[in-house]
Amino acid sequence: MNHHVKRILVSSVLLVCAGVAQAQQKPNVIAFGSDSPDRGTTRVGYWNQQKNKGAGQFAIDHGRPAWKKEYEDTAKFDAMTKGKVWRLGDNFWTSLDTDMPLTISGKTVPAGSWYLGVERSADGAQWNLVFIDPVKARAGHMDASEIGRAPVEFKAPLTLEQVTEVKDKVTIDLIYKAPNIRDVTLRIGWGKLQLSAPVKVPALE
Repeated sequence: MNHHVKRILVSSVLLVCAGVAQAQQKPNVIAFGSDSPDRGTTRVGYWNQQKNKGAGQFAIDHGRPAWKKEYEDTAKFDAMTKGKVWRLGDNFWTSLDTDMPLTISGKTVPAGSWYLGVERSADGAQWNLVFIDPVKARAGHMDASEIGRAPVEFKAPLTLEQVTEVKDKVTIDLIYKAPNIRDVTLRIGWGKLQLSAPVKVPALE
C-alpha cells in the first residue's frame, strides 16, 4: 500500500470518528412538555344584576404537585423552602389574571396578569406571595422551574395557619362569604402546609 492510499484511509477514519463523536454530543436545546397536566383553577366573578353585565373578576390557575411523605421531615422541608422562592405549582407558571386592581395583604396589585410564587425567609419565619411580571419572564425565556432567577416585582405577606385539612396536592382557594363579597380570602394548602392572605376587592359597579 503506497503512502498516498494510507493518507486517504487515515483521513476517512478520522472523518467517520468525527461524525460519530458529533452524533453522540447532546443537543443544545431539547423539547419537553405534558399532554394533560393536572391543573387547578379558582375564580371569583361579580355580576351587576341591574345592568345585566359583568362587574369584575379574578382567577388563579396553577399546577398541582403531590405532597410527599418525605416533606414531613422538618429538616428536609426546611432545606427545600428556607430562603427560596417556590413556584407554587408545577409544569407551567401559576398565574393570577385580574381585570381590576386588588389589595392583597395590604399590597396593591394592579389589574393584569401576574406569575405567582411563594417565598420563605431564610429563618423560616415569614412567607410571602411573590409577583412576577410575565413580560419580563417571557423575555428571558424563563421556565417556571427557574423562578429563582425571575425578577420579583413585589411581595405580599402570607399568614401561616393551623392546618384544617391535609391536601394531597396543591390547592388554592378564593373564599368569600355574603354579604361581604368584596372581602376574599386566598388560601393555599399543600400537605401539612396552609397559608392565607386577605384580598380586598375595589368598589363594584
